[in-house]
This record gives sequence, structure tokens and C-alpha cells, in this order.
Amino acid sequence: MSLYLDTSCLLKLLFAEPESAKTSLLVAAEPRVVVSSLARLEALVQIQGRAAGRLLSARAAAALARLLDQTLVSAPFDLVTTPAGIDGVATAQLFPLSRSVHCRTLDRLHLAAMQSLGVRRLLTNDETQARAASALGFEVLRPRQ
Repeated sequence: MSLYLDTSCLLKLLFAEPESAKTSLLVAAEPRVVVSSLARLEALVQIQGRAAGRLLSARAAAALARLLDQTLVSAPFDLVTTPAGIDGVATAQLFPLSRSVHCRTLDRLHLAAMQSLGVRRLLTNDETQARAASALGFEVLRPRQ
């Protein structure tokens, strides 16, 4: 069974953060970890943002971008193109509005990508996204647990 890796956890594989070790263990235990091109883009934006904010040098940012791409072509990762039409899937997840659980737009697009790809398990560090995923019937793993 596949596991979808959200950007919040993908970044933990690049930056030393409190949940990095647990995230690495959870990923290593999986036969297939799906990472969408949306998550890759978000990770690159975060790297660029840290460089723009002078938290990383240009050289360090470039090295991290290379590490990201090297990581995503190695086992157990499966980098997939974000499916077309996920905006419609994300919109459909919101109805009925009275019963849907709120999460940010990019997080909702990840949930729509999961649904479109047929992936039912999510690794995220985002509590709001985790609640929305659970409400949709997805199994959620969190490194904080």
C-alpha cells in the first residue's frame, strides 16, 4: 500500500527539525512513498524562500535542491505528476460545506491529488490537513505521535 508524503514531511527530510528522525523512520518502513510534483514545487519554494531570507546561501540552496531531486528518484520514493483536474476534485471535497473540514488550499490540493491517484494513506505534520484527510476517510500518519 502506498503512502503520500505531504510537503510538511518532505521538508523534514531536507532540514533538521524536531520530527526529522521520526519522519525518516516512517518513510524507510514504506515500500512506496508517493510525492507529487506539487510537493516538489512547494519544497523548492521553501528552499528559495530561505535563500531569499538569507537563512541559506545560494550555494546551500542549490545543494538542497539537488539533494531533493536525488532523493525523489531513489527508493522508496515515486515522484508523480500532479493529476490534471485536481482543482475540481478539491472543490467536490468541500461539499456539503456544512460537513467538510477546513484546511488551506494547497493542503486541499494535496488531498485531491491523493484521491485522484488512489492513495489512501497520508504522512503529514500539519494537524489541520490531518483532520481534513481523516474526515475524507484517509488514514493519517503523523511524526509527532
